Amino acid sequence: ETTGSLFVIALALGTAFRPVMRFARRFADRLVYGRRATPYEVLTEFSERVGTSYATEDVLPRMAQVLGEGTGADVARIWLRVGNEFRPAAAWPLDTPPATPVKATPAGLEVPGEAVTEVRDRGEVLGALSLRMPASDPMSPSKDKLVRDLAAQAGLVLRNVRLIEDVRASRQRLVAAQDEERRRLERNIHDGAQQQLVALAVKARLARQFTERDPAKVAELLAQIEAETQTALEDLRDLARGIYPPLLADRGLVAALEAQSRKAPLPVSVQADSIGRYPADVEATVYFCTLEALQNVAKYAGADHTTIRLSQSNGSLSFEVVDEGRGFDLSEVATGSGLQGMADRLAAVGGSLEIRSAPGSGTTVAGRVPVAAA
Repeated sequence: ETTGSLFVIALALGTAFRPVMRFARRFADRLVYGRRATPYEVLTEFSERVGTSYATEDVLPRMAQVLGEGTGADVARIWLRVGNEFRPAAAWPLDTPPATPVKATPAGLEVPGEAVTEVRDRGEVLGALSLRMPASDPMSPSKDKLVRDLAAQAGLVLRNVRLIEDVRASRQRLVAAQDEERRRLERNIHDGAQQQLVALAVKARLARQFTERDPAKVAELLAQIEAETQTALEDLRDLARGIYPPLLADRGLVAALEAQSRKAPLPVSVQADSIGRYPADVEATVYFCTLEALQNVAKYAGADHTTIRLSQSNGSLSFEVVDEGRGFDLSEVATGSGLQGMADRLAAVGGSLEIRSAPGSGTTVAGRVPVAAA
């Protein structure tokens, strides 16, 4: 009976003191964190906010807000790694003056006056979190751990954001490239075939006027009309080849590239291994990417010879344009519009582009597209 009474008393005391313990814990948290949430609450809020955010325009500002409010920072920023630089993607408070892109250093991102924590996913640096703390409340081990925990959760978020932004930028570049191609065609038609046809019409009228008065003049005009008609026809054929070469449609990649190699300003050899026919969009992609690479060799490489290699293996069609020219340092040369256009073309058919080069060692432009023989 005594034991039972003691158990009941202990249970009653435990029940009575539970609210007191909760109050004491909240009081201790308020002493340590002030009006800020506890680290557990920050992480929970971060997961909830990210989980309910679908637009890239919304998720990064929310992340910056949680980071800033959870640490009591004056300024919190989210950075995205793009190539060799970090670009500011979001900041809190919202009226924070915009930052400029910062070139990556061997140590990563360095922002004067701000504590920086890298964001990684699968070992890849995708971005960073940076904080500018007030002098009265500097960084501490507990805040540093909180930021690192947030960075660990942010890795997948930044990867998804970057993928969405890459797709969006790629679409914009493709639209811009299509618009530029339409303008180029319009200029070529206006300045070439259209002017030639106008001149032919004028000479045909002159020939009609001289029909009875000067047969010799008519014969001369007809000879000019015949020659200029042939020139206009060749120009239209060249224009058509730029849109979609008939030889590519009729005989495939190898024949079309061999024909173009004979017109190149430097010697070009084509090496093909087990190349058949493929869907039209795949053949066009490889063809035009190869021509773009050949143009780059002629413009920049200073090479005496170029080799085009085509092969199919493991369900992929691969091409390489190899030169032994001057080469360049990949880390110091920005990707130009030509190479970016090639990468976008290949990505549109599920392929990929790789550039291999070094000063004095030439350059290899390699592409790969998943295929099944048509």
